[in-house]
Amino acid sequence: GVYREQVDPKRGGLSEHERITYCGAEGEARPVIKGSECVQGWTELADHPHVWTVVLDNTMFGDFNPFATPIFGDWLEMPKFGEDPDKHLGDVYLNGVSFFESTTLEGVYDPQPRDTDEDFVLKIPCPVPDVDRTRYVWHAEVDENAGTTTIWANFQGADPNEELVEVSVRRTCFFPARNHVNYITVRGFEMAQATGDWAPPTSQQWGMIGPNWSYGWIIEDNVLHDAKFSAVSLGKEISSGDNEWAKTERKTGHQYQLEAVFKARRIGWEKGLIGGHIVRNNDIYECGQNAIVGHMGSAFCRIEHNHVHHIALKREFFGWEVAGIKFHAALDTVIANNNIHDCSLGMWMDWQTQGTRITRNVFHDNVRDLMIEVSHGPYLVDNNVFASPVMFQNWSQGGAFVNNLICGGIEPHTVPDRSTPYHYPHTTEVAGCAVVSGGDERWLNN
Repeated sequence: GVYREQVDPKRGGLSEHERITYCGAEGEARPVIKGSECVQGWTELADHPHVWTVVLDNTMFGDFNPFATPIFGDWLEMPKFGEDPDKHLGDVYLNGVSFFESTTLEGVYDPQPRDTDEDFVLKIPCPVPDVDRTRYVWHAEVDENAGTTTIWANFQGADPNEELVEVSVRRTCFFPARNHVNYITVRGFEMAQATGDWAPPTSQQWGMIGPNWSYGWIIEDNVLHDAKFSAVSLGKEISSGDNEWAKTERKTGHQYQLEAVFKARRIGWEKGLIGGHIVRNNDIYECGQNAIVGHMGSAFCRIEHNHVHHIALKREFFGWEVAGIKFHAALDTVIANNNIHDCSLGMWMDWQTQGTRITRNVFHDNVRDLMIEVSHGPYLVDNNVFASPVMFQNWSQGGAFVNNLICGGIEPHTVPDRSTPYHYPHTTEVAGCAVVSGGDERWLNN
């Protein structure tokens, strides 16, 4: 069946051999968890064909209304257009296909084609044939005094009272409210249409599913799609940073991120306490920011046999945290046997890529396949296929590249103005900080 709820596991397992496992009943169809609710009762506007409106009671959203919450956070570049209106966390879906937000009501009346990825428009099913998908738009206005949210949407000829129309309601589908809920397995679900939030390394990193600063989860054999931002989060919790750069601008984002590492150490970022997750055999697609995101909680993990595709192609927002897989501080993590394609950037390893192995993955049809930023190694990239126009943007040092098939360009850079941490081997203990001078690399048998 379809479960429209936010699963908040109260207890974790006790050890690797004493787990709590959530899964579908044997022999039954895959259960679906959605972060949305169905909406009917739409009224068509007499003077604007194809445009319908509905008024929702804000009680349906509880204490979180995604249509009232702007997209915001560190390293977010768009939408930040000076005095232009904000875009929001909410979304509207027609028969499972997401719309685009218009910041004005006039944009719903007369939607113009958007400058988006052509392959995205062509490859993703459209609710009505022969209509540019980017013309499916919505606009919302929230009246706190009346306790209502009004949504206008252009359905391009479809009748929303006859079709399946859903709107965003919840941040997550499966995500504990507290930290240290350890040793949980989530297997065999479909999850979709949770909003999450913009997920920089200096804030709480929301995901449609995630352990929320815990240890030893297994997320496997799931179909995860249409997260507004990130499908799987192995990320940071909130006490070690909450977008202070964007909120205060008292220090640089680089400085706040350094502080987040040391704050996390004080609250227990250590091997055996945080991280150690397995994410495998999942089909993850149609997400706005990442298939898998993580900072520090992505250490000591295995990410394997996942199909990651069509990530960040709508381009409704942009920032320096967008990729199919985007990890900071993935210490000793193994990323293996994944098929990653049709992403703006396939994989972005940022800060503290140390002891990390990227092996036997296939990258193709991405704008760029791999970026490794301000890391000092050692890390190993071996036996991969890189088949996109840009194979590697190298803003780091200390890597070994062995037995890869490389079809695209390589861009080397130095970073003399940002000093970033490196660690004692196989621990989270910080050994020092350094800038990236480049070099200290091995290229063998490619």
